[in-house]
Amino acid sequence: MAGESSYVERAPVGALGPLASSVWIQQVGDRGLAQRHVPNGGAEMWCVLGESPRLLGPLTTSVYHDIPAGGTVVGIRLRPGVLGGLVGMPADELVDQNVAGSDIWKELSRLTDVLGDAATPQAALAFLQSFVARSAGEPDPLVNEAVARLMPGSVRGTAALPALLSISERQLRRRCRDAVGVGPKELHRVLRFQGFIARVQASVDQPEAAEVDLARWAVESGYHDQAHLSRECRRLAGAPPGALLAQYGAACACGHDHAASYLPMLRRGDGRFVQEGRPVPA
Repeated sequence: MAGESSYVERAPVGALGPLASSVWIQQVGDRGLAQRHVPNGGAEMWCVLGESPRLLGPLTTSVYHDIPAGGTVVGIRLRPGVLGGLVGMPADELVDQNVAGSDIWKELSRLTDVLGDAATPQAALAFLQSFVARSAGEPDPLVNEAVARLMPGSVRGTAALPALLSISERQLRRRCRDAVGVGPKELHRVLRFQGFIARVQASVDQPEAAEVDLARWAVESGYHDQAHLSRECRRLAGAPPGALLAQYGAACACGHDHAASYLPMLRRGDGRFVQEGRPVPA
């Protein structure tokens, strides 16, 4: 519809699967859009077609970027722990940074024309995925294990991680900062918050199936109570939970599809949020 945007996320396929949690295409109507990004633990590669690709580093608070009227964006959300190997530098140097991709990869300047000239947004996204898959180095396996153990529903904190991974707390923090951009405690806070965001997005997707219950969602997401959730929500997204829910509802109720992002953040016991045919990960 005129003036509205469409947004569709999908799980990556092929070589990009181990590196990215989702890919997306966004098409904006005739009013332009200020797009919000909230912390998710990873980084994002995205491109407004016709402009240079950008790299958004790991976030510690929400940020916005403007998409022009009529603009089309293709993007990739990298998994936590991938960034350091992709850019060939400590990931903590890119925390809260939005940089031109060509500042990191000289060859990316040539990709701008390729993306802009692609026959369809899907073809442009395929070119961007191919570039990322070719450029990425090997992720740190220990950090990958730490990320898996910090996913929503896995742990209540980070104190036991060094012993579980047979590494000192200092070394774990250093390796996390190199690969992810932030240490284990900050990553845990962000992933826990993503467990709440998953409920928000799923409730917008399935309003008839998921009754809003912020107190319940807070505990299910790993917070002590709703007040704890509210503090973290203001810190990471700049708004209280109720306001964030309303903002997602207003922006996404026209049919935006965020399932590729929120399904991995839900547990099997959260099946009330999920459409039939969309299995919840174990």
